[in-house]
Amino acid sequence: MTMRWISAVTVSVCVVAGVSCMPVQSPVRDAQAMRVLVIATSPSVEAAIAQLGRVFEASRPDVRVQLSVDTSLDLRRTIAAMENRGNSFIGSGPIHLVAPGGDEVITRMEQKYYLLPEAKVRYATEQLVLVAPESLSEAPESFEALGRMESIRIAVADRTTRLGVETDRVLAALRLKEKQLDLASDQSGILDHVLSGQADVGVMFGQDAVKFEQRVRIVATAPAGLYKPIPHSMSMERYCPDRPLCEEFLQFAISPDGQAVLKRLGYGPGNKPESPVRVPVF
Repeated sequence: MTMRWISAVTVSVCVVAGVSCMPVQSPVRDAQAMRVLVIATSPSVEAAIAQLGRVFEASRPDVRVQLSVDTSLDLRRTIAAMENRGNSFIGSGPIHLVAPGGDEVITRMEQKYYLLPEAKVRYATEQLVLVAPESLSEAPESFEALGRMESIRIAVADRTTRLGVETDRVLAALRLKEKQLDLASDQSGILDHVLSGQADVGVMFGQDAVKFEQRVRIVATAPAGLYKPIPHSMSMERYCPDRPLCEEFLQFAISPDGQAVLKRLGYGPGNKPESPVRVPVF
């Protein structure tokens, strides 16, 4: 298993733009005064956690956020191995927070008390959005408006995918399944069908649509009550060595500043900003 360590400041400039570029070094800081916050995360949410880390660092010059990136399955195995050894170290350093790509991993680790349930926030949700090419002059202003457009062609993902399942819920709730649906395998296929003219609009997850915002525009967001928005949570490892810093970052993630970062990346809201974060102290 290979763990990928990376500074939040280094990745944030490149990963959100979706392009390859040289690392950008963070400002030189006094190493003795530095507090390091290590977040174990997954590739699917790496961009979001990196951006949160970058903004958090900007307000806290004495803190450096470091990401340990691995798949959710291997991340769970790593945490279990650390717990079985009686410490909370990845390689030669401690782990503070865990932000996997899905809440199922969080739940499983909470059941084994690897993570503290009371020291957890839901920082974002994945939302469905409607995208259209820039060339479409009369794009629908909402999902409901699709029902009033007789000849609209909608690109949707196959129901074997998570995107396809949630899209189907929305279409069924709005009685749009009788519309002309253009089936694609995944979000890349949806993008291709929309840009090639095979479909007029497409349904994607917001964080995927934002990556292509120079080619398509987001014209509407699906009502959250019509499907099951996928939550993303972050929790503290029970042996976290700097609990006050963890509590501060968890509260930041659901603060207006943190939520603004995630909104720009296409995510829906997490917990309300006033939701208290109570990290137990030994």
